[in-house]
This record gives sequence, C-alpha cells and structure tokens, in this order.
Amino acid sequence: MKKGEIYEGIVKELKFPNKGIVESEGEKCTVKNTIPGQRISFRVTKSRHGDSEGNLLEVLDKAPNEAVIPNCPHFGKCGGCAFQSLSYEDQLSLKEKEVLDLLKDTEIGKYDGALASPDIFGYKNKMEFSFGDEEKGGELTLGLHKRGSFYDVVPVPGCRIVCEDVRKILIAVLEECRRQKLSYYHKMKHEGLLRHLMVRRSDSTGEILLGLVTTTQENIDLTAICDKVLSLDLSGRISGFLHIINDLPADTVQAERIDVLYGKDHFYEELLGLRFKVTPFSFFQTNSKGAEVLYSTARSFILPSVSGRDPVVFDLYSGTGTIAQMLSPVAKKVIGVEIVPEAVESAKENARLNNIENCEFICDDVLKALDTIEERPDFIVLDPPREGIHPKALPKLLEYGVQNMLYISCKPTSLARDLPAFIAAGYKVERLAMVDMFPWTANIEVVSLLQKMSNTRERTIDLGVEMEDYHRIKNRTEVPADATE
Repeated sequence: MKKGEIYEGIVKELKFPNKGIVESEGEKCTVKNTIPGQRISFRVTKSRHGDSEGNLLEVLDKAPNEAVIPNCPHFGKCGGCAFQSLSYEDQLSLKEKEVLDLLKDTEIGKYDGALASPDIFGYKNKMEFSFGDEEKGGELTLGLHKRGSFYDVVPVPGCRIVCEDVRKILIAVLEECRRQKLSYYHKMKHEGLLRHLMVRRSDSTGEILLGLVTTTQENIDLTAICDKVLSLDLSGRISGFLHIINDLPADTVQAERIDVLYGKDHFYEELLGLRFKVTPFSFFQTNSKGAEVLYSTARSFILPSVSGRDPVVFDLYSGTGTIAQMLSPVAKKVIGVEIVPEAVESAKENARLNNIENCEFICDDVLKALDTIEERPDFIVLDPPREGIHPKALPKLLEYGVQNMLYISCKPTSLARDLPAFIAAGYKVERLAMVDMFPWTANIEVVSLLQKMSNTRERTIDLGVEMEDYHRIKNRTEVPADATE
C-alpha cells in the first residue's frame, strides 16, 4: 500500500485497543475506530515493510451486528466512545475477545469472564472537559477532543456517559464564558485563559466538585460563573467550586495553585462499606458502581490466599488506599506505596475515617520505595498506571518470591507485556477476570491472580537475561495510551 492513497476494504478483526485489521487488495492495514465486518474507505498514513496504518474516511457498509442507534448524539465526532453502534452485550464480547487474543499465549487457570458495569450510561464520576474551538478561528467551545484530533474540541451537551447534572453544568459554564467573551488557551502559542473544566461526582451522595482551570494571563472574576452553576436545578448538590491555576505548558489538568471559591475542596464516596475522601487530584476509579465490582472481584481472588495467615501485604500504586483498607481485616499490616502526595494524604485520612490502624501509606516512587521498606511481603497487590510496572521495579518484585500476587491492569497491553517476566520467574496466571469499567469506550480492566508454581524448584533468576527478554517484548507490544482514557 502506498502512503497517501485511498483504499477500500473489510475489517477482519480488532486488536486492543480498537485497532481494526483491514484487508484490501491482498494486503492488510491497521485502521482505528472500526468494527469487524464493516466495509470502509481509508487513507494510508504509514507504510513501511508491509506494515501499514491508515485513517478511517467513511464506513461504506455497517457490520452485521451494528443494529443499534447510538444513544449519544455526538458519537462518531467526539473521540470518547468507540462502540455505541453495537449493543452493550456485543461491545463487551468484542473487548473480551481483544484481551483474550492478547493473552492467547498465556496459560490461564480459571477464567471468570468479562463482568458488566452495573450502569452503562451516566457512570463517569470524573470528567476533564477542554476549552477550545471546533474549527480554527471558530466560536469558544467546551467539551471533548474531536476523534483523531489534538486541537479541535467538540461540544458534548448530550454526552451519555455522564449524568444529567454534569450536562447542565457543562452547558451553563460554556454559556457564561461566551457571554464574558473569555479566551481559551492556545496550546501552540501558549496564550489565552481558559484551559479545562474538571468535574468530580460522588455516586453515593450526589455531591459535585468543580475545578475551573485557567492561566494567569488575564484578570478574571469567576463569581458570575460560580453563581450561575449554583443556581442550576440539580438532582445532586455542588460541594465545592475551585479555581485551579495552571501556567505550565503541558496540556494536562494540574495545579500550581488552588483557590476555593465556594464550599470545600473535597467530598466523600462510599464503596463496599468504606468511606473515602476524594479531592481534586486524588486517584479514584471513575466508575463508582463498577469499582465495587472490580474490588469485590479482587477481594474474592485475594482472600483465599491470605485468610488465616496474618500476612504483611504490599499495596503498590495504592492511590487513595481502597484495596489496602479492604484487606486490612485479614492482614497483620498493609503497606501502601503511591507517588502522588495528595493521594497519600487522602489514603491516611481515609484509614482514620474507617478506624483502620494497620495500614501504612508511603509517598514515594515504587522503584525507590522497594529499596527502603524493611518489611518483607507475604502478598503483593499491583495496580499500576497505564504504562504498567517500571522495568527496573520488576526484578525487585520478583526477588521477594511471594507465593501470590494480584495484578490489576487498566491497560491490558501493559499486562500482556509484563506477564512474561512473571512467568519466567515461575509464576502462572491462576485466575483472571475482566471488569468493564468504561462502557462504550475501547477500554476494560483486567484482574489477574499470579501464583508461584509449587512444582517449580527455587532458582536464582538471571535478571540480566530475563530483563533483556522483557525489554524485547516491551518494545514489540507497547502501544500509545488511548486518548480517551
């Protein structure tokens, strides 16, 4: 296939995350945002040594199972959802097949299936909306990035993965910003005022925390915006309205300073009988009811391995300490390690809220912390960020030689990349399940119990050889993080 040329073909299969393999004129091309069975037209963007990639131009014929009218009016234009033209059951099966294909060379002891999200609409408890324009020089808008675009922002007043309260807030903030003729921050020029609107919501109480992110390049009085939001007829209530200052060039939601314009800078969420303080930047699962399924599944995998043993448990990448506190009743001690200071402070406060005294939370990078913790673990829980476990941390984890580890992955390609190192060290995937935390998007979480094989004799791992293999696998399988997650 030639770069720049337009072709037509049939999508034969889908590889995680949402990468269609299209056959055309006897060759194959990878095209994102497609569904098996579609006939499409596409333009080739890369072609090297028979490995081609392309951009979707048009769906010429739908797939046989595309019988659903998308629930969201923005589907196809917004880059958030991938599968709204399928039934929920079909999109869950499709994601399940993608992950099983990733792990086809891995022996799995017991497979518990792909578990559905209790809510498939209005489930997102955290959203980061961007200010910008839908086309260059267009009117100010507030929403999500257009599919395949780094710059264009699509207004999404009818977004269905958030609740009605969030949709009302989104509309109101944009109306007031337009009325005041406020500018947005240009990522290339590094000029302008408005950057993001962050919305967090407690599923158990309905409380909503808002953060309007701006630069300091223009004077601004946010009173009118705050008052307009507070006047809305909502089913929940606004717990806090924050002005988040960010003059850093990176296009991420972060804070150099936070001013509380109304209320407080946190709310509380309840999961599985525990209470958690959620602050603007603390890690918390973005689907609260789905999180209960995820953590219940994790707990069912863990408890048979730790019950009655009074173990020391390492909860690595511990966030706000959810898993650590779930395991505290059956552990001698749980040590959580998290690099985000705010998350660590929230974890400590959460433990106090729940009267838990045997959890210790350390603010440090996992790679460094493993060199300083004196205790040795009996069980390890891993819930790393999307990029997976740091390559230099893996040998340190394996040296502990614990009988069981639990690996929770929000990016299955990272899990598939990391598993060979565990298997080479004598572990097997004893049990595995998927939990759909992100309905209609291309993502799904995987929970896996790794167990050291009893018939594997103790051996000293040649870490140089093992990590050489690990890097080779990493370089072959790693893919960029999906822009929607």
